[in-house]
Amino acid sequence: MSNLIEVRNLVKYFEVSGGIFSRNKRIIKAVDGIDFNIKAGETLGLVGQSGCGKTTTARSLCLLDPKTSGIVNFYNPESKKMESIDDLNEDEIRIFRRNMQMIFQDPYESLNPRWTIKDIIKEPLDIHNIGALEEREEAVVEILRTVGLTPPENYLVRYPHEISGGQRQRVSIARTLIMKPKFVICDEPTSMLDVSIRISIMDLMLNLAKELDVSYLYITHDLAVARYMCNKIAVMFNGKIVEIAETEELLENPIHPYTKRLISSIPIPDPSYKREQYDVNFDELDQIIANNPDKKMVEITPEHFVATHDTKEFLFES
Repeated sequence: MSNLIEVRNLVKYFEVSGGIFSRNKRIIKAVDGIDFNIKAGETLGLVGQSGCGKTTTARSLCLLDPKTSGIVNFYNPESKKMESIDDLNEDEIRIFRRNMQMIFQDPYESLNPRWTIKDIIKEPLDIHNIGALEEREEAVVEILRTVGLTPPENYLVRYPHEISGGQRQRVSIARTLIMKPKFVICDEPTSMLDVSIRISIMDLMLNLAKELDVSYLYITHDLAVARYMCNKIAVMFNGKIVEIAETEELLENPIHPYTKRLISSIPIPDPSYKREQYDVNFDELDQIIANNPDKKMVEITPEHFVATHDTKEFLFES
């Protein structure tokens, strides 16, 4: 499979004031030199605690926040080649936005409360001037059926506050997919929903990925969700990716102490089951660092990479 997205040394720094009476400013390294690829048909989970840089990474990828430095390449289906987001003209940015969409965490905040469901979903088609008015309205009806909001006629003239949280998230998914993108960033799309609704939304997204040939960057703090949704997982800590591997490989053979800590914290519904508790032990990582002094990431087994930068200080603070 060929790559849809290639990220190299992505950096996003924020400059913040030292205080009301201070002239000093400090730099927050929200994203600090990360690398990853996402292939066609693949779902990469970006996992880590709140504040580690997951959402900042997503916003930099889709041009909502400009990156400080680094390279982001995407596959342009019209030119049929990888292109840098830094080199896009106005028309190419429109193509880019059509093919890279984002589903946000809070469906209520991401939907205009003054618009009907029909207008909300139809808006991307209006912006990009896709099809005649009748064709756009037919597309809205069809995508409502696709995301399970049936019969569509019951939703077209309703407003976001008149439907449930799970239905609002389905509307958000419909608005995203009506553009037929190849790549979708999902920023914790089920974290604001009731537990009983989450699994139905995740199943919907998995089915749509297969039916519509969509790849995801799935952001979550929950490794159990990542295991259910993702082919591959990248663990992010303090602005850096510390480990990345195929999902089962990473969960069964974690190397980095932070990854081990995350796995140990996954709740198990069976109280009689005793999971292996990983110690925050740096011996294995220290040996890897010593053997690879000039590498940022080391391939332990095929497609299983672990970071070689020192995280002891930050791990013991967290």
